[in-house]
Amino acid sequence: MSAPVSTVSDAIQAALATVNDPEIRRPITELGMVQSAERGEDGVVRVELLLTVAGCPLKDKLRSDITAAVAAVPGVSGVEITFGVMSPEQRQELQSKLRGGGATAEPVIPFAQPGSRTRVYAVASGKGGVGKSSVTVNLAAALASRGLSVGVVDADIYGHSVPRMLGADGAPTRVEDMIMPPQSHGVKVISIGMFTPGNAAVVWRGPMLHRALQQFLADVYWGDLDVLLLDLPPGTGDIAISVAQLLPNAEILVVTTPQAAAAEVAERAGAIALQTHQRVVGVIENMSWLEMPDGSRMEVFGSGGGAAVAESLTRTIGAQVPVLGQIPLDTRVREGGDAGQPIVLAQPDAPAAKALFQVADRLAVRRESLLGKPLGLKPAGR
Repeated sequence: MSAPVSTVSDAIQAALATVNDPEIRRPITELGMVQSAERGEDGVVRVELLLTVAGCPLKDKLRSDITAAVAAVPGVSGVEITFGVMSPEQRQELQSKLRGGGATAEPVIPFAQPGSRTRVYAVASGKGGVGKSSVTVNLAAALASRGLSVGVVDADIYGHSVPRMLGADGAPTRVEDMIMPPQSHGVKVISIGMFTPGNAAVVWRGPMLHRALQQFLADVYWGDLDVLLLDLPPGTGDIAISVAQLLPNAEILVVTTPQAAAAEVAERAGAIALQTHQRVVGVIENMSWLEMPDGSRMEVFGSGGGAAVAESLTRTIGAQVPVLGQIPLDTRVREGGDAGQPIVLAQPDAPAAKALFQVADRLAVRRESLLGKPLGLKPAGR
């Protein structure tokens, strides 16, 4: 005896509810993407799905996920899927739903809101060439591999390199005036390089840089992130000031090499926290040494730079600034960056990968929101 039609229909809807949109990571039923799903007398379920945009690059992924979920329902002999496209009104409704407001909800920076539980780390360096982007990418991949929801903003507008290093070769998808960021290795990433043709140079002044960063933070749909990393340009220029204005709760990670000259410049990058009232969470010393075949260490760039920066910032800021880790030189870090395979994923047992994982584990703490929580304060008696 076959199951009642209503039971099968409910089972089909339940199966569809297990399928997430690959970009938004929420059920397609919740997003209003399922126009209809009906089982015919032949047992074939015909699903009409509405894509957010025509030519969705993840159509095949949706097709396979829906087919697998619905085909597992008892009484279903086959699955046929036809694709349509959301109307402007439907996209507007989706945008409003994602932003959690009314139809006229304005974009806001979610990480700057009082109730945000996302830890925001701005990865800074005094000068270029210290491996700041490599550290950012590997920390992001390491945190994602620990099960955290992670995003990266490639805020180094002029020297953007994060998409290549993460292997994020997809293009952002636009839903009305919202941007869905590509994902790679479980990390959501946005970069100006995704919007410029070829390897074109970006020639902008301060106001344009500020607006670009603002759009990356407010117009991109990040979802509920545990950690957001910003790969800042070297130095203490416009972007560093914009980050302080747009994300006053961002914490600064200073990357340096052991070299004294690099350490002196890195101190200035960290000391900007005095003016912006941000917390310096720690110093990461990159390229600390090269491990030789006989087990000895060659200190290619000298030694002590990371500790010197940490001590100087501790004195300047008046709060403890620790050295979070020392990352040894390893050609596989560079090779992984060129191939879009971070070393923490490609060679997790490498000394550099282990050191990066140790730093990531110290950063993998989700901020607890105080919104709505009683603080246990009592008025003082007279």
